[in-house]
Amino acid sequence: MLSRRHFLGSLSLPAFAAAKGQKYRAYIGTYTRGDSKGIYSCLLDTATGTLSLEGLAAEIENPSFLAIHPSGNYLYAVGETSKFKNQDSGSVAAFRIGGDGKLERLNDAPSGGPGPCHVNVTRNGKFLALANYGGGSCAAFAIDADGKVGQRTAFFQHKGASVNKARQGEPHAHSANFDKANKHLIVADLGMDKVLAYKFNPATGVMEEGSAFSTKPGSGPRHFHFHPGGKFAYVINELNCTVTALRWNNGSFTEIETQTTLPVEWKQGYSTAEVLVHPSGKFLYGSNRGHNTLAVFQIDQATGKLKSVEHESTQGEIPRNFSIEPTGQFLIAANQNSNSLVLFKINPQTGALDGAASPLKVPIPVCVRYRRISA
Repeated sequence: MLSRRHFLGSLSLPAFAAAKGQKYRAYIGTYTRGDSKGIYSCLLDTATGTLSLEGLAAEIENPSFLAIHPSGNYLYAVGETSKFKNQDSGSVAAFRIGGDGKLERLNDAPSGGPGPCHVNVTRNGKFLALANYGGGSCAAFAIDADGKVGQRTAFFQHKGASVNKARQGEPHAHSANFDKANKHLIVADLGMDKVLAYKFNPATGVMEEGSAFSTKPGSGPRHFHFHPGGKFAYVINELNCTVTALRWNNGSFTEIETQTTLPVEWKQGYSTAEVLVHPSGKFLYGSNRGHNTLAVFQIDQATGKLKSVEHESTQGEIPRNFSIEPTGQFLIAANQNSNSLVLFKINPQTGALDGAASPLKVPIPVCVRYRRISA
């Protein structure tokens, strides 16, 4: 069991204190086995480089991935389960964010398939989309004026398989990301070895089939992130520990290159999870589970190609997710199997990472999302 002392700790990086900074509340999605009860919250002060855990923000079963509304008033969480109110479906829940950081549940809706594992909100705040891993499907929902999950506006059941019979015998949608204009929804499907670019209407939430990019057979595309410039994108491939750089052609992708995320040969037990472009667009980060590192790359701004910088230990096991706070100074890595968060300072010239001296204990962390709370 995790003691109360574990939950009242903090991490500090005083050597990297900034003259000016922001304060953020970091919400942590978890799996609710063991000691976890739901969504937790932490406080991050970018001026002092301090991360401290507040505690439980809301009880909910398996809130594995979270998204925060652009207004900062609402939070959305998938419930990664196989049953919801006697339906073969997981769920998506809406919460109102209180001034003290606590979350008030507004409503829940069926996700449309079992095992929802990813959720995102449009920049206009009118819609959310999610990926159902177990069901191999994706769906979009309206967001009502009061922040509740509203009517489902789109649903697509994927069909297909690939060469890895153990993991790719059926579709497994693993992430859902909107482009900058909210006119496309990008869904990476691990089971099909495809990155699907659906057409999305930002006024109605209606989706249409679009193009599909095929990754190398057996690679298993998992998560995806656009470069802030809009012309490049990156997909991390879970099964063979690679990252593919893509050129975005306003509705379709062409491959630029694919690189390994590992400094060693792949072996059984290694897989990737998250991929993120730094807010500056200069760097790319990917998490290696099993190897338990963050792969750091520099991005060529003219070509989108990647140059390896380092592989930094996450100081724990199975880094399921990590997130970069909006000022780009810090990264929080979530070590799922070590029940820990680790705060890293990002070198603004090279992208390299320097970690805190000790991890912060949080039960089974899976996702990290930020909300600004003060200047």
